[in-house]
This record gives sequence, structure tokens and C-alpha cells, in this order.
Amino acid sequence: MFLGKVLGSVWATHKESGMENLKLMIVQPMNFKGQAQGSTVIAADRIGAGIGENVIVSRGNPARMLFDNRSVPIDAIVVGIVDAYELSDEVIMFHESSGEEGEANE
Repeated sequence: MFLGKVLGSVWATHKESGMENLKLMIVQPMNFKGQAQGSTVIAADRIGAGIGENVIVSRGNPARMLFDNRSVPIDAIVVGIVDAYELSDEVIMFHESSGEEGEANE
């Protein structure tokens, strides 16, 4: 799994069987300091992530396993929308409405 930021959406009117009604999002992998890391990926999204939100993405077979033994041609899926995370004594929080990052030390 990796942490990423949703940059945008992909619309495809013609998709392979099993991908009907799947929302596709462009996700930039991020390190835990909020910096871009690696190439963007297209991830299926069934939980309703929005542009600007920080998400957890699962890749490979674990991504396909969420489809109840149906053969779905995806290799990445959004599995969580990040509210906050903690690094040592630093808590990184994200504002839900704007997707902007804010920091609070505890």
C-alpha cells in the first residue's frame, strides 16, 4: 500500500468487463512528508475519494481481491481516505473540505 494524493479523474465510456460503474482516479504517490514520490497511477475508487484528498492505495492482487472472485482488470484501488497520520511526535492532519494539509504538534 502507499499514501497518495488524488490529482484528478479519468472518464472512460468503454471499459473492460467487470469495470462498469468504477470511478477511476489519478493518484500521485507521496512520502510521509507530503512530497511527490514516483509516477502517478490510475486507481479504481469505490469509496468516493475526491480531488485533492489524501488516500491509501492498494496495488496488485490485494486490489483485485476486493471484487469477490470476479475477474477485474485493475492493479490499484483506493482503500482509504486519510484524515490524519502521526510521525514520531508530529501529527499531520488534513482538512476534509479543501484537501489542504495542516500540521499540529502534540
